[in-house]
Amino acid sequence: MLHKAVKVRLYPTPEQEVLLSQHFGCARWWWNYALNKSIETYKETGKSLGQSALNAFLPKLKKAEETLWLSECYSQVLQATTLNLTTAYKNFFAGRARFPRYKSKHGKQSIQYPQNVKVLEGLVQFPGKVGKVKAKLHRKIEGTIKTVTISLDPSGKYFASILTEAEGENPEVSTDGKVIGIDLGLSHFAITSDGSKVSKYNNPKHLAKHEKNLKRKQQKLAKKQKGSNSRNKAKKTVAKVYERVTKSRQDFLHKLSRKLVNENQVVVVENLNVKGMVRNHNLAKAISDTGWGTFVNFLAYKLEKKGGKLVEVDRWFPSSKLCSNCYYQIDKLPVDVREWTCPHCGTRHDRDGNASTNIRAEGIRMLQTDGTAVSAEGGGVRPKLGRKSVLRHSPANSEA
Repeated sequence: MLHKAVKVRLYPTPEQEVLLSQHFGCARWWWNYALNKSIETYKETGKSLGQSALNAFLPKLKKAEETLWLSECYSQVLQATTLNLTTAYKNFFAGRARFPRYKSKHGKQSIQYPQNVKVLEGLVQFPGKVGKVKAKLHRKIEGTIKTVTISLDPSGKYFASILTEAEGENPEVSTDGKVIGIDLGLSHFAITSDGSKVSKYNNPKHLAKHEKNLKRKQQKLAKKQKGSNSRNKAKKTVAKVYERVTKSRQDFLHKLSRKLVNENQVVVVENLNVKGMVRNHNLAKAISDTGWGTFVNFLAYKLEKKGGKLVEVDRWFPSSKLCSNCYYQIDKLPVDVREWTCPHCGTRHDRDGNASTNIRAEGIRMLQTDGTAVSAEGGGVRPKLGRKSVLRHSPANSEA
């Protein structure tokens, strides 16, 4: 089965906005209450509460005088919140995510409808009191609707993320085609090599372009009195600037990833430790602004739909220090050195272009080691004999 999510803009009426605000508040309160109950129970008994045990609290809470307002919320929205909380716990214990945190009324708000949502012409119909909401359906919704998540951005815009399920499968993975290696950087966002040609894509630096405007808006926000209407308006203005930055970044990442996936069958990238890299306070803002992780995710799911393959080279692989001509490895290469000459064969290297060529060659070697047939057209592959591997552990292949 194929799953696909489409995000559409919603335009609720003022009455529907009030209802959605109540639903957001109920779902948020129930999440915090259930999380607190789970933590207390674990401290007392050493066991956490499951989904059915947490849902058993809801009927009593809806009848209690202090929480009678909870009955105004559509019941399945609260049950979906319970499911999301138990999933968050499972992800934490599996090491996939951090411990669930309490939700705040400030920032992004969301609720989930697990069923009974219908998409009509220019409308999305929700069960309960919300009813039909005007929507901008920019593409056809195909397949069976599984879940619909309504979200409210800090900028005040409403969206619905519609998850659908349709019959069919992604095409089989094939490595028969062009192979490209990508070195991600800061001065240039991506340096690619197909074995014969090196291409460089400049870093747009989205946040830097809006920094002066953002600073001015944030200074105005800081002067507003807390809790006032003018502060809420100023807060939305700041959120709109951040939204502009996010959208321009995503637009760039989508277009570049689509171009590379369309032109190549196998894409090789480095498995970067972005979380560790942003601990460098001098480069943290610049690294966060690039969106390397998002870019690799875009490559992964687009390659999966095409039947291509994403290969991740180990982060300890010395792509910059290795001569792509004779495979001689130098000991040190400071970050400020952008060009260097191989002392063994005398080849002059551009640091980033050389790295992307080596990443491509290492990706081909990894595929061939796994017994996968791959075309090495456009450049040589590192020989199996010769210098020993510097990898500290086996490289991980990323599957979308």
